[in-house]
Amino acid sequence: MQAGLSFSAADLAQTRFAVSPMWEVVTSFRLLRRADEQPLYRRWAEQVRPRLVRAGLDRGWLAELVPVDGYLADFLNPTPAGPFPTLATELEAIRRTAPERVRVELGMLAAERDDGAPARFRILSEAPEEALAKVAAEVEAYWELALAPYWERIRRLLEADVFHRARQVAEHGSAHVLNELHDSVRWDDGTLRLVRRHCALTRDQVGSGLLLVPSAFAWPKVLTRSVAPEPPQLAYPARGIGNLWEPRATTSPDAVAAVLGRSRTMLLTELDTPASTTRLAQRSGLSAAGVSQHLTALRNAGLVTAHRSGRSVLYARTALADALLAPAGH
Repeated sequence: MQAGLSFSAADLAQTRFAVSPMWEVVTSFRLLRRADEQPLYRRWAEQVRPRLVRAGLDRGWLAELVPVDGYLADFLNPTPAGPFPTLATELEAIRRTAPERVRVELGMLAAERDDGAPARFRILSEAPEEALAKVAAEVEAYWELALAPYWERIRRLLEADVFHRARQVAEHGSAHVLNELHDSVRWDDGTLRLVRRHCALTRDQVGSGLLLVPSAFAWPKVLTRSVAPEPPQLAYPARGIGNLWEPRATTSPDAVAAVLGRSRTMLLTELDTPASTTRLAQRSGLSAAGVSQHLTALRNAGLVTAHRSGRSVLYARTALADALLAPAGH
């Protein structure tokens, strides 16, 4: 199937890019639910999926609103007001979703299910304001255990994609960039064509312009959102995702240890993947109390961040720590 989105000069002028935390929520959650997991994401998924199950988030609100395939609730992806909205800003927009729109989209979700509408759909329909607050709270819980510990590296990838595309627009024009987004996206004489798309995307269904959203988890597909009168959204795989979850190269530990000390350098090296105090103690051979003391010092120095995951806390390296550990010239 092929769908076409026609463009006027005004539409091209209103085409813009945005990094959306909520697009990363829905695409990563869908990925974790799939049985045919892509090897590209295995390292991340193997760390996150057990936390998801322990927290019960694999059977909550998101599991109802984000099916493994097909349509997902559009109100989960509000139109970003700027290029880099925060999760809090997008969650506030979700809480303000009009009740009638919630009911319409729940009907579309129910129509694609073999078992009809689940109980949570009825709750959302009858008391949308209260239920949307619960949805937002669950998104926050999911974010803390699945995305927050990795957000610095994800955000750097997405921002780099936006800056690259913006430079390409300046050098070659919007049409050139649109034609390079994905192998299923084609620019053809004023029309953006989406090949092999289940749902059609036409200008009479949406507002003017186009919002392009790079995603770390959308690969190998592109996803669309069309809610009039808002501009259509197209979430596409960001450049460089093939290396996103690979272990990061580090410089000689001795050089950094001369500044930070051997124990703290060892802990930073171990935090190539987020870990708890207990896990770091097991890996390093240090006492849990000693690890905790070192992590506090590293956190105060801006080298690690802490993220709640159930009863434990996950620590992650910051961009500053990555830069400190990176080999010279890397």
